[in-house]
Amino acid sequence: MYGFGQVVGIPAVMMRGGTSKGLVLRTCDLPSDGALRDQVILRMFGSPDSNQIDGLGGGSSLTSKLALIGPPSHPEAHIDYTFGQVSLDKNIIDYKVTCGNLTAAVGLYAAEEGYVPLAEPITEVKIYNTNIDKLVIAEIPVKNGAIQYEGQFSIAGVPGESSRIMLNFPDAGGTFTRKTLPTGNVVDTVQAGDGRRMEISIVDCVNTIVFVNARDVGLAGTELREDINGNAALLDTLEQIRVEGGILAGLIRPDEPVGPGTHSLPKLVIVAKPADYVTSAHEMIRAADIDILSRYISMGGLHRAHAVGGALALAAACQIPGTLPNRLAASSGSAVRIGHPSGTMYAEAAVASTASDWLVMRAACGRTARRLMAGDAYIPAAVLSAPN
Repeated sequence: MYGFGQVVGIPAVMMRGGTSKGLVLRTCDLPSDGALRDQVILRMFGSPDSNQIDGLGGGSSLTSKLALIGPPSHPEAHIDYTFGQVSLDKNIIDYKVTCGNLTAAVGLYAAEEGYVPLAEPITEVKIYNTNIDKLVIAEIPVKNGAIQYEGQFSIAGVPGESSRIMLNFPDAGGTFTRKTLPTGNVVDTVQAGDGRRMEISIVDCVNTIVFVNARDVGLAGTELREDINGNAALLDTLEQIRVEGGILAGLIRPDEPVGPGTHSLPKLVIVAKPADYVTSAHEMIRAADIDILSRYISMGGLHRAHAVGGALALAAACQIPGTLPNRLAASSGSAVRIGHPSGTMYAEAAVASTASDWLVMRAACGRTARRLMAGDAYIPAAVLSAPN
């Protein structure tokens, strides 16, 4: 930390990972007391404030993300990574979730900062994700002894091309609930507040996802942000389904107050059969070029593209007979082509059945990442002395 009278500077790196953006902070630069540390981070982001105008947050769930970096606590890891979803409108950082997109940024950060020696053509960065108690391997392209930033790989929702960072999640099933199918069922039934009963599938792979058929909530599955985020009644119904699924999965207590800003998990994903549609960038996507339509709900609104965790859980679900994604997907192979609001996304998973559940031996997808800024984030010095 660096002091300038009534303000304090804390080293920070802003990075984009996939379709997310956030701050990378080292635990050694922050207070050791967890409650005080979170107050410092919230002030950096400018929360609580939906616009985050007095901080570095971007005023959306996709740009209000945190990566805490520390020395490895796992014997095989190069680095520890703790993800935090910084609330926009509440004084809360949710650590009971993870972000695959930002994991790509963490892998690149570790390689840039020398946490792992560079090796050609691929440097494997072994990241211990403390949120999920699992190792993630990020493959960083290296050429002539330097990180290879240029490439021909692109992802929908991010302009331009760069080199591909492959993210591998070994043993990805049961991340938060210890079971790939938390309820033991491929399909469960929940009831919305208006009395409608509908089927859901709950799959826990990297993140815990509640899948619902678009048709059952009055959608086609081709909708864009304005079609969903402007419909308060629909969002309320989707939140009710998510909460009911969370209760069934054991992630939410029936008697506790719940909202998108207080409980990030489970996530809700709307799925549908492949169909032609036009993306938010006015690109035509043909049904023949995708295996399934997916709309990912994040913190009460439609994701601009698609989260990695949701894509990997979807890839696993498509291979488990009887789940809603399996019924709707055009293919049940190890790879799935997902149609989302910004375009398409490729994900893959290797699954195997057991006597009582399903194993996800590996889940993977390609992402891009980039360092955007490095310097000091300034906060009022009074934050460090304020009562928790």
